[in-house]
Amino acid sequence: MIRDATIKQLRLLSAAARGHSFAAAAEACHVTPPAVTMQMQQLEAAAGLPLFDRNGRGLTLTAAGREVLAAAEKIDAVLADCAAGLAALKSLASGRVTVGVVSTAKYFAPQMLAAFARLHPTIEIELIIGNREDTIAAFNDWRFDIAVMGRPPEDIAVESAPIGDHPQVIIAPPDHPLAGRRAIQPPDIAGEKMLMREPGSGTRLLAERFLARHGVKARVSMEISSNETIKQAVIAGLGIAFISAHTIAAEIADRRLAVLDVVGLPELRHWFVVRPAAKRLMPAARALRDFLVAEGRQFLPNAADAVAPRGKPVRRVKSSK
Repeated sequence: MIRDATIKQLRLLSAAARGHSFAAAAEACHVTPPAVTMQMQQLEAAAGLPLFDRNGRGLTLTAAGREVLAAAEKIDAVLADCAAGLAALKSLASGRVTVGVVSTAKYFAPQMLAAFARLHPTIEIELIIGNREDTIAAFNDWRFDIAVMGRPPEDIAVESAPIGDHPQVIIAPPDHPLAGRRAIQPPDIAGEKMLMREPGSGTRLLAERFLARHGVKARVSMEISSNETIKQAVIAGLGIAFISAHTIAAEIADRRLAVLDVVGLPELRHWFVVRPAAKRLMPAARALRDFLVAEGRQFLPNAADAVAPRGKPVRRVKSSK
């Protein structure tokens, strides 16, 4: 069948058509004339029709030969486009990168990606934001080239590199009774209404681990799947919340929220850029990963007031992989 024709045979056919002889095709393609004859016999057998006529001017294509030549030219053009595309990928002239970002990182990840896009305007970037559980599920299916998250997955083979610090704090309304207290012991918040992220959220996991470490059973009054909604609920006086300091810089500056001076907080985690260990990165994705590792820290929100209220040192917690 003609679909079994090889690229070599099609190129020999094109050369024979141009030179009107197998000898010309052999010279142009650097093979022997008998090799051309054999390849053309095989190509004619695959086509099921004669491809050349012989006349006083040498070889000319039959109607079937012209059909095969047209297909050969299209195939050669597609391969040329492919070669150009590969060369562009190698030079970072183009490419596409799919980036997964956990929802808490949406406060700074777009700025990182925009800075990279300014350096490489022809690289297409797709940004997908979700909670930790959804991001890991998509990551496990290789739907992302890289992902930005607070803690690398523990049950997937990944390569990760830190971007910068990620402080965790407890927030309350500025007029909350605990807002003006120093050195609040974790058991002192046991009776407070806690607003929690949904199960599967990285922030929820960190909150539960912190409270459990201090023997505190949270009084969860609401589960909310959005940091923005949690902040508004705290401002409204519906409870207190454990949250990333990188989500509250504006509200702290405007005095709409207060960071509670809880012993053991802030905990300083880290942001990571992560990729599947078994997935080979194309040049565009590798360039973005390297950019985030080298430059990502400068795009993190200024959380100095939340990280160390009134000069209190932070508690660093080693991130597990």
